Amino acid sequence: MLSIFPFENDIPPDMLKGIPVGRKDYLREGTVADWRGPFREVHSPLLIRTVAGLSQKRIGSVPSMDEEASLSILRDARAAFHNGRGEWVVLPARERALRFNAFLEQMEGLRDDIVRLLQWEIGKTARESGNEFDRALSYARSCMEKITEYGNAGEAFVEGGGISGRLERVPCGVVLIMGPFNYPLFETMTALAPALLSGNTVIIKPPRLGCLFFQHILKPVEEIFPKGTVNFVYGDGRRIIPPLLASGGIDVFYFIGTSSVAAYLRGLHPKPHRLRCILGLEAKNPAVVLPDADIQTAAAECAKGALTFNGQRCAALKILFVHRSVANEFNECLNGFIETFRSGMPWEDGVVLTPLAENDRVEYLSGLVDDALGLGAGVVNEGGGGSAGTFFYPAVLYPAAVTMRVCREEQFGPVVPIVPYDDINEPLKYIRESNYGQQASVFSRDMSHIRDLTSYLVHHVSRVNINCQCQRSPDTVPFTGRKDSAEGSLSTSEAAEAFTVPTFIATKTGNVDLIL
Repeated sequence: MLSIFPFENDIPPDMLKGIPVGRKDYLREGTVADWRGPFREVHSPLLIRTVAGLSQKRIGSVPSMDEEASLSILRDARAAFHNGRGEWVVLPARERALRFNAFLEQMEGLRDDIVRLLQWEIGKTARESGNEFDRALSYARSCMEKITEYGNAGEAFVEGGGISGRLERVPCGVVLIMGPFNYPLFETMTALAPALLSGNTVIIKPPRLGCLFFQHILKPVEEIFPKGTVNFVYGDGRRIIPPLLASGGIDVFYFIGTSSVAAYLRGLHPKPHRLRCILGLEAKNPAVVLPDADIQTAAAECAKGALTFNGQRCAALKILFVHRSVANEFNECLNGFIETFRSGMPWEDGVVLTPLAENDRVEYLSGLVDDALGLGAGVVNEGGGGSAGTFFYPAVLYPAAVTMRVCREEQFGPVVPIVPYDDINEPLKYIRESNYGQQASVFSRDMSHIRDLTSYLVHHVSRVNINCQCQRSPDTVPFTGRKDSAEGSLSTSEAAEAFTVPTFIATKTGNVDLIL
């Protein structure tokens, strides 16, 4: 497996453009400035082969801020909001959209740089990196259209019960955006676009992995938005984020991560009921394969659902319940599909499996496999669980049991537990008692079975996928979860509501001129 890693001379010249990203710039009061404090070096999970073994390649550096710098950036954001009277806040919706569109046009010119850095920083394939970029800008433009339409329609005039009034929506204030490493551009944009277009000011905390490309965005931000409207805070999140929440100066908290971290951070806010939270948290999405399922379809969808971007997706399939009568056939088909997934570097054509973004993930996944083997499971695919450096080859575990760690923890990697069942109530009990409730997939050719399972599952997960893998798209439908998997919801159709508050300006009917 060492052979998937390149020698330095094997790296395509195009992939080395702009590497390392050596600038240490940041935004201070809306102006790009040179950071004169400490910085953190960023290394790629794409290891380099040398005569001495594998080594990590330095691909850039970013500022490492402290509490004082973090709070200074918060003051910039609050000053820009200016109690609802800031320059960006009072602009008409159409003018905000024009400026935001200018920002997106400059982003288009950065596509190659950002796609390249997504490959280097998190090991995402060139195809998936390009898809993330394109989808992020498509999402932003859809938000722009929706919010512009909303603004152009004017405020709603309401009459009733002797009262006349104007119903409008106003921005919440300062939005703190903390996206995840696996979709650092897309998940940041899903908050940035609606928050800005609605008139808020924002602070972006780039993830530790997937942070370098934000350096390319600083200059467009400086040129297009009023100072303090868009801000970036870099550094150890454990050090710089608690002071922001504890200050009480954050009005909306957008966070993708674990429920324990979310609970801790929101608990720091001195007025927690004033803090609006939009949270994407853990998931343990199951697939349920019934005995009458089309096994080829089920196996193909489960292979893609479990292993796209190495399973490092909240919407990935993370546990498969397969009826015992078809389990052997399913396993054989699943393994056949996995064998077709090419391993290699993100820039290589047709590659599906790449090194993992987190340096310690291989050790963690190996621990899950060892635990399962100790409790009676076997690795049933050739080469499963093999590793080298940051690369981990998918491990299909059968027969898995719900008592195993891999069935209770969100593995966030290419380990696929298959749990055989005899009675449909076995997977349903697992889903019912799970702490998580994002999505589920059901595979069956019997419409009565599909209807029965769907009517049950909608009370435990937020999306049911029939004969297909779990996923987020289309972006027009709400993306959320039940239980500990999410709080709040986001989609392009909900963009106007997510980052605004309804306000009603009222008077006695007959005094309408006072509110027009």
